[in-house]
Amino acid sequence: MAEMIGIDMGPGTQMLLVFVVLLFLKVPVAFALGLSSIYAMWVLGFGLDLVGDLIATGIAKFSLLAIPFFILAGTLMGALGIAERMIRFFRVLIGGLPGGMGVVGTVVCLFWGAVSGSGPASVAAIGPLIIKGMHEDGYSRSFAAGLVCTGAALSIVIPPSIGLVIYGVIAETSISQLFIAAIIPGLFLGVLMLATLPFAKKSSPAGGSPSVEALMPMPDAGLPYGKRLWRSFIDSFWGLVTPVVILGGIYSGAFTPTEAAIVATVYAILVGGLAYRTLSVAKLYEATVAASASSAVVMLVVAYASLFGWVVTVDDLVGQYSSALLGLSDNQWVILAVIMLILLIAGMFMDAITIMFIALPIFLPVSRELGWDPVWFGVLVMVNLAIGLFTPPVGINLYVAANITKLPLERIAYGALPFLVTCSIGLAIIAAFPQMSQFLVNVLR
Repeated sequence: MAEMIGIDMGPGTQMLLVFVVLLFLKVPVAFALGLSSIYAMWVLGFGLDLVGDLIATGIAKFSLLAIPFFILAGTLMGALGIAERMIRFFRVLIGGLPGGMGVVGTVVCLFWGAVSGSGPASVAAIGPLIIKGMHEDGYSRSFAAGLVCTGAALSIVIPPSIGLVIYGVIAETSISQLFIAAIIPGLFLGVLMLATLPFAKKSSPAGGSPSVEALMPMPDAGLPYGKRLWRSFIDSFWGLVTPVVILGGIYSGAFTPTEAAIVATVYAILVGGLAYRTLSVAKLYEATVAASASSAVVMLVVAYASLFGWVVTVDDLVGQYSSALLGLSDNQWVILAVIMLILLIAGMFMDAITIMFIALPIFLPVSRELGWDPVWFGVLVMVNLAIGLFTPPVGINLYVAANITKLPLERIAYGALPFLVTCSIGLAIIAAFPQMSQFLVNVLR
């Protein structure tokens, strides 16, 4: 079959097959990457003394420093109560609109995406409060968890995004331009999420529809709406300006996206320590440990993916598979549809970072050959991978939500199904109208 589409069963293709087999044997992704790569290097006749050098070279990139620091910033903001204050503000601001906590949950997820940059971290930070509030507002817990999984997945689309940082490194494309290009598509997907809310089955909570204050009691609950809104705004102000500090600094040229991650971390510490007085040595230690564990998982995948990428280059898998893709059709939209389908299917079984390191070296030459804008293509890739974060059987956001709610994974996946449909429609629209991604880039350029 492989020979029929112009691909031989060389060491590179054998490596891909070994990788898939190891995944089915439930070997952790990072080690599946490493073991399959080492097997291919042995078949190619290279000594294993290269492994250490290739791993060191793969992770010794300045841009990758953004990953641990963005994760740490998001973890700190959740641990220090910044997320809770923002949710309280949005509850007062828009909690009375039709859809109630569904609208609040969607807006908070989008807003938190501009703080965290990581889907699973967003579910862990804001999921418990939003799911509890939506359930009290009459939504089923499975639908509420599905909304959080979907909204948190958009964290890798809405800047600053760890996924866009990695794409920029692999594609050698401006990370700042990727951040700018992703703003409108990310907000568009958020609007589609809001349009999904009327299709949710809501039950009337006991005693009628609760007020915003009943969902999250506030000391000034008896005050008029205007004063409650003002007080909640003042209370959450330093958290609300976090995206302004991060994105404003990047777009103004004050600092790079990598430096922005460090600024965000320092800012979170200052806000927690000076503004809210919630910082303690114990909380700082816990947040650092949690962020270190999450960062280690990501960087381990990056490290072993560098071996995988080296074999892909040496065995010319890029040339073989890109030629096969280009030979599928003369219509570039057919090729784009095939690439998107491959990414969607891969997202059902692998995490986003692994997919990028495996697929992008093959797909990027195809996109360049067809003259596609690498920034627009990067946004499409991120939307695909975001959908994969809440698609079973390996949607990592689903597992985090299941851990929070103690619900079966199947129920959460069923709750996320309406959002899967609308996000897939959104992906098709973003692909059909590249102007959505290119408009802000062209204006700011």
